[in-house]
Amino acid sequence: MTDHTMPADAADLPEVVQRYLKAHNERDTAGASATLTEGATVVDDGRTYEGIPAIEQWLDRAASEYTYTTTFLGAACDGPDRCTVTQRLEGDFPGGVVDLHYRFTLDQGLISHLVIAP
Repeated sequence: MTDHTMPADAADLPEVVQRYLKAHNERDTAGASATLTEGATVVDDGRTYEGIPAIEQWLDRAASEYTYTTTFLGAACDGPDRCTVTQRLEGDFPGGVVDLHYRFTLDQGLISHLVIAP
């Protein structure tokens, strides 16, 4: 189960980023993948996932591998097509707590590239 808290400043994020984060935190693979371009890439934990089928497999695996809660810590946008969201994950994964930066690149209103790293 994931508990996600979004302070008021999260409302300033691009709508597609808000939808992705909500779907990702709710472990809604279809909802998250609907925010991506056809050729989107995600980089997480040093691995790159290219295209919606590979990203959906990654989302499904990530949703079932560990139990964690997510807390929104902040965000910054570098123009209309780039923003970084920082979230704290706490759960039963190695280390138990980590602050992750989700670096989004947008293309025509959808997410084309996402890098997730500490």
